Amino acid sequence: MAALLLGGGGGAFAVASLGPDPADITVREVLETVQPLSLPDYSQIAAPSYVLYRTETTRNNDTADTLLKRLGVDDTEAAAFLRSDANARQILLGRSGRQVTAEATADQRLSKLTVRWSTDTEGQFQRLIIERNGNHFASQIETAALRAGSQLASGTIQSTLFAATDEAKIPDAVAVQLAEIFSGDIDFRRSLRKGDRFSVVYETLEGDGEPLRTGRVLSAEFVNADKAFQAMWFAEPAVGQPTASQQGGQANSKGGYYTLDGKSLRRAFLSSPVEFSRVSSGFAMRFHPVLKQMRAHLGTDFAASTGTPARTVGDGVVSFSGVQNGYGNVVFVKHRGNIETVYAHLSKLLVRQGDVVSQGQTIGLVGSTGWSTGPHLHFEVRDNGVQKDPMTFAQQSETIPVTASAKPAFERVAQQTKIALAAAASLQSTSAQ
Repeated sequence: MAALLLGGGGGAFAVASLGPDPADITVREVLETVQPLSLPDYSQIAAPSYVLYRTETTRNNDTADTLLKRLGVDDTEAAAFLRSDANARQILLGRSGRQVTAEATADQRLSKLTVRWSTDTEGQFQRLIIERNGNHFASQIETAALRAGSQLASGTIQSTLFAATDEAKIPDAVAVQLAEIFSGDIDFRRSLRKGDRFSVVYETLEGDGEPLRTGRVLSAEFVNADKAFQAMWFAEPAVGQPTASQQGGQANSKGGYYTLDGKSLRRAFLSSPVEFSRVSSGFAMRFHPVLKQMRAHLGTDFAASTGTPARTVGDGVVSFSGVQNGYGNVVFVKHRGNIETVYAHLSKLLVRQGDVVSQGQTIGLVGSTGWSTGPHLHFEVRDNGVQKDPMTFAQQSETIPVTASAKPAFERVAQQTKIALAAAASLQSTSAQ
């Protein structure tokens, strides 16, 4: 090997030695006169004009000056117009939660102001447009169509569900839906653990490309105590009609939530007669605050402010609506299978004896009538006259699966849902790095 390397080195030297010596090469120098290019006089060229855009959300204490300042506008004429214009005073100033976009010139003068807000009209929003025309401003109100989009988000429980959704910048309306969807499997009042995590895909309703409000939760996953629960919205299509996922994201309101293998999450009974609320007294022995003695509490008390809607947890018929002993204003609802539910201490009754009610229907408003030391809803579930723990009873109530005819469409949507939830979960792992 050494001989071969030496031989190779020698060969290389022999080849190199055959080339000309650089010192013997003739060098010739050539000089040319080059005319410089003529450049424009930039001092005589006007600076390009540009438009500045900024979007903010209005506050209830906004004045014309404070709002424009947050938008990066310094324009006394614009501020004066906002104070004097009837549309601006009624729609913009002093109204919180409305989205406003300003277009301003380089010298911070207002060119155009657009205010957008959603209305009660399905699929529409309104916008107020204030626009400069020379030295004057004009305002007009328009109606336009909302566009449905979707948003991915994820979070981890450190203390409470709402603290985690706030940290993940998820709207409260979505957090409430999340708790409602999984309420049959997870006791959000007692079973949450630090480190539980969730992913969610929810509908956004946009105007001019800007989100104005949230819609329905389209799919979600919640991992509680290392056990994963998944759900997706699905509406069984009528013959010849598209599935919910093919309707631009706005699912049919007659649909429901299902596990990804087709099991309905809508049980015959809800676990709570009020939307996600704190349990102030559970189904157990307790010291009665009025009678001042230990006594079995054969129901569940939900802490809620006066006027909070109380809803029936299942389909049924009102068997009593009126005043009864320590219950105060109370509603009794009879359900099939000799099941009865009780809603007590109401401030207002909204149904009468004999009314047919459906699951989730508001039947009264929370109050503090009867034997009560503060506003709350006392709720009972009676099975053949025997009181049952509402949470346990709801979890054991029956569910209805997807029909066989809708199964192929369901499976297609379920595959799309798995991809979307995986993408939402990846957001959390990315932010943690």
